[in-house]
Amino acid sequence: MDQLKALLVRHRVFLLIGLVTIVLGLIGGAIIGLAPPVTLILVLIVIGGSFFTLRGPGRQQTPRVLAQFALLTLVTLVIIQVVPYGRQHSNPSTRNEPAWATPETRDLMVRACFDCHSNEVTWPWYSSVAPLSWAVTRHVDEGRDEVNYSDFGIDDKDDDDTIEVIVDNEMPPGYYTAFGLHAAGTLTADEKTALLAGLRNTPGFVEEND
Repeated sequence: MDQLKALLVRHRVFLLIGLVTIVLGLIGGAIIGLAPPVTLILVLIVIGGSFFTLRGPGRQQTPRVLAQFALLTLVTLVIIQVVPYGRQHSNPSTRNEPAWATPETRDLMVRACFDCHSNEVTWPWYSSVAPLSWAVTRHVDEGRDEVNYSDFGIDDKDDDDTIEVIVDNEMPPGYYTAFGLHAAGTLTADEKTALLAGLRNTPGFVEEND
């Protein structure tokens, strides 16, 4: 017990900064939509590497610990750029789009939904920089799997919850428009009303009654 207490005292600065790193890392991962296990692995790599290089007798000084965490974070970010996942950005050809009720309906859907739910994704520059590229690719893969408006109604997919998720404000997700990103995808109340009206008059979209 005394040895454990001495260890905690010796590395209390490291432990405090490590805890803050975990919390900030998970918050940052959640904001960009990175899978929590991936975020935790990256954070633990930084913490583990820092502990390994800082181990030894004596208390750890805050400036040195902060510098080591910063250095290991930078090194980790550089190393993960070699991971191939997230670099293959594809936009297959459109096979079947809905027969939109109006051109405005399609325009609003393109603005709010097509960057995750179509084969017309606009891949931003950060979609080639890990770990942001991992999050973007995951969003698009999952979005297309849920509903792809470029392959609408193909393979017997259930596309009927589009109206429901818009009414419930589930789409677009918060991380998509956080900090002013994809500002065009943030619809005004009038635009949302117009979009819902258009979808209700577009074949293939069914509104579930509660």
